[in-house]
Amino acid sequence: MLDIRGLKIIYEDNHLIAVNKPAGWLVHGDQTGDTPLSEYVKQYIKLRYKKPGDVFLGTIHRLDRPVSGTVIYARTSKGLARMNKLFQERKVEKTYWAIVGERPQPIEGDLIHYILKDVQKNQAKAYDRTGNRTKHAKRSELSYQLIKEIGNLHLLEVKPKTGRPHQIRVQLAKIGCPIWGDVKYGFRKPNEDASIHLHCRSLSFIHPVKQEPLIIEADPPNTQLWRELEVVEGD
Repeated sequence: MLDIRGLKIIYEDNHLIAVNKPAGWLVHGDQTGDTPLSEYVKQYIKLRYKKPGDVFLGTIHRLDRPVSGTVIYARTSKGLARMNKLFQERKVEKTYWAIVGERPQPIEGDLIHYILKDVQKNQAKAYDRTGNRTKHAKRSELSYQLIKEIGNLHLLEVKPKTGRPHQIRVQLAKIGCPIWGDVKYGFRKPNEDASIHLHCRSLSFIHPVKQEPLIIEADPPNTQLWRELEVVEGD
């Protein structure tokens, strides 16, 4: 039986369940064979609702392994189908917080790049435009703004408008602002726990069954840099 004591449930109803994912956890199983967050959530549902047999849980979206924050799963097939449609139609507003070591210039704006992912290296590259070599690159757009800074710590609020692999990481790196700890995209040194300081702060959408506005928020990790910027709540 999995130990679910560290699981942070931040929303649940009959159709959806949301978790504040710790950095380093997988959202869904992969080739590593490590136990993903989805299995812990299934165990939680099984125990809380005394469900015999297998528990249905649909993966709607993903966060990169070193990223923390809001992850939503579907508890019903109806919830899964309707949430997938909302994501596909870009009707889910995603808000991220990122700590970077360089002050962006300008301090707020919109970024449009064309991202091409190297599947073998699990790494993406952003281009200003497409060409013969990059004809398969996908248009990627986000907005950002500087919301706080202390010394060389700069906290950005980022709202991706598309959902490309590693999008926020590679687009911020492209403008000279790699995310703290993200050595894959140019930060000078890794964090000791292999995390990066990118956090999915909230997801906002119309509930697919209740048809009511819903905002699901997750507090950032209670670690030194987040505390220094005074964005960890409930301390």
